[in-house]
Amino acid sequence: MPELCRQPRIFVVDDESTIASTTAMILCHYGFDAVFFTAPLEALQAARLRAPDLLVSDVVMPHLSGIELAIQMKVCCPDCRVLLFSGQANTNNMLDTARAEGHHFDLLSKPVFPEALLIKIRSLIDGSSPRSNALAF
Repeated sequence: MPELCRQPRIFVVDDESTIASTTAMILCHYGFDAVFFTAPLEALQAARLRAPDLLVSDVVMPHLSGIELAIQMKVCCPDCRVLLFSGQANTNNMLDTARAEGHHFDLLSKPVFPEALLIKIRSLIDGSSPRSNALAF
């Protein structure tokens, strides 16, 4: 019997509803099982029920930053990979603090073009490229 191919499950988290929903829609179009959230805590609760393969999250959000979400996501879902994106200048300081605490996450700068996002996601899921600290597209 042929083995069924499971599509990678991706959680997209951004407090801007349009960005979150559009990004998830694009990922679904390209064959990913993408779900979007506008509240980081809701994404964390959903991950406890069914772990994602990848978290794609904005960094600057109310109540819980994308970095804090990523750290908590890695605790409950250790195999989940993380890709952060941000259009804010203060993100580098936040990432430096996380790195100093031993947390290393990939970062794309907004605006993120779909082609660049897909390339980065595929490399993270496939493990085909070394991790980078920051990529600007």
